[in-house]
Amino acid sequence: MELIIDRVTKRYQNKIAVDRISLKLHKGVYGLLGANGAGKTTLMRMICGILKPTEGTIILDGVDVSEENYRARLGYLPQDFGYYPEFSGLDFLMYMAALKGLSKEQAKRKSAELLKLVAMEDVAKKKIKTYSGGMKQRIGIAQALLNNPEVLIVDEPTAGLDPKERVRFRNLMAEIGKDSIVLLSTHIVSDIEHIADEVLMMKDGQLIYQNKWEEDNGDLEKFYLSQFEEEGESL
Repeated sequence: MELIIDRVTKRYQNKIAVDRISLKLHKGVYGLLGANGAGKTTLMRMICGILKPTEGTIILDGVDVSEENYRARLGYLPQDFGYYPEFSGLDFLMYMAALKGLSKEQAKRKSAELLKLVAMEDVAKKKIKTYSGGMKQRIGIAQALLNNPEVLIVDEPTAGLDPKERVRFRNLMAEIGKDSIVLLSTHIVSDIEHIADEVLMMKDGQLIYQNKWEEDNGDLEKFYLSQFEEEGESL
């Protein structure tokens, strides 16, 4: 399995949000670091087919991002995912499963499996509006996994979570990355330093770092901060 991002650019009038990025991703967890406005979300939305690149291509095993076959292999958790507060967690997963084309029996089986995976089976019938931030995020990742995606895109997934929930979420991403391509965008180094098979770093729409981060390389957070501190960018 190979996701090829080839010289992808996104231009808005006089602003270049993503500037000629090329990547080849395989199974594993990829941590995408960058300050606010670095272009992370724009890149991820192009990978999801929500935005069309101004230039370049995004292809998974020969299938272009614009094709239905690609979207069937994709899971996406945006920073603010939409949900119905009056739905229970189970109802929401069943609804999303129907939108993704699962039969009723498939939806029941997969929803039960995922509720167990994200440790939400005990509150599956409670309304989402009663959930904590961490619980909502866990339901969010469950809906992203309904179609057994080969590519999972998660944008700032731990924003607002307490330390315990952050650890739970990181462990879940690491487990999913054993069988899928996981691209996790964050501006918090601790979210990815222990689970990422490879660290990617963006600045001003460009990819400025791509490598496997080893502990003997030094302190990842210090290295990351050093890339932005001169210009006082917001992290």
